[in-house]
Amino acid sequence: MTACGSMGNTSTSSNDTTATTTQEGNHWAAFDGEAALAFTRQQCEFGPRVPATPAHAKCAEWLTATLAESCDTVMVQTGTVQTAKSGQLGIKNIIGIINPEASQRLLLMAHWDTRPWADNDPDPDNHNKPVMGANDGASGVAVLLQLARQLKAEGTTLGVDIVLVDVEDMGENDNEESWGLGTQYWTSHPHVAGYKPLFGILLDMVGSSNATFTREYFSMQYASGFVDLVWKNAAGSHFINAQGGAITDDHVFVNRAGIPCVDIIDMRSDSDTGFCPEWHTVHDTMDAIDPATLAEVGQTLLNVIASLEQ
Repeated sequence: MTACGSMGNTSTSSNDTTATTTQEGNHWAAFDGEAALAFTRQQCEFGPRVPATPAHAKCAEWLTATLAESCDTVMVQTGTVQTAKSGQLGIKNIIGIINPEASQRLLLMAHWDTRPWADNDPDPDNHNKPVMGANDGASGVAVLLQLARQLKAEGTTLGVDIVLVDVEDMGENDNEESWGLGTQYWTSHPHVAGYKPLFGILLDMVGSSNATFTREYFSMQYASGFVDLVWKNAAGSHFINAQGGAITDDHVFVNRAGIPCVDIIDMRSDSDTGFCPEWHTVHDTMDAIDPATLAEVGQTLLNVIASLEQ
């Protein structure tokens, strides 16, 4: 019920179908999964991006500079949040804005921090080691960085706001409000007063070769029509047209703030945790990342943007 914590039941319907690629009307080149893979690797080269560490600070500088290459405006939102275990922490939400003058806007989100404790690792000796977060963090950010680069090169009439949120992954499984702290701060302090995009899409753990993207419960509760739009434009076999589990992820706080938001997140009905085997372990490394999965997710976003332009 919390993510990246635990998840609820992931039952599927008897008429589950696999989503198919939709590219009609899409004027961009195919999404470059290899480029997204390189962006994933570049984040991991800093080491675990645990808040209040040198690696976190260096990655923040790199993310800001990288977004600035593709976005019209980049801002870094700073503030302070209260964590469950580590007291007060400063945050850096990194925001890239494309076509700031456009009235019709799409919100795209991913968290860029990583968990300080590999507390789901099968080896108890690893429980106090940080998570590299190649999948849980870097993969979603990488897709958005490459998406911004392709939109810059080939153009869009849509306004796109990319929000890379901080301090998502320091929560406790029995404390819903301890997750998504950077997002909770952003919803209380939006980067634009009265900010109201059409809707939002959150990416979380989108890099595994065995990823399963089902229709997350809270996304359906708050934003079912937009879930339909995303899955209609889904670009590959990892998108399964079935009801998934209930995840307390960043999108829940966005939905509570009145912005419909869809979570594209890897959920596993055959897993005790509900997530991939590498989740919150020291094994969440580049070995777990597949450029083909990154390409499917990125292409889905391009397809959605194309549908909104029409």
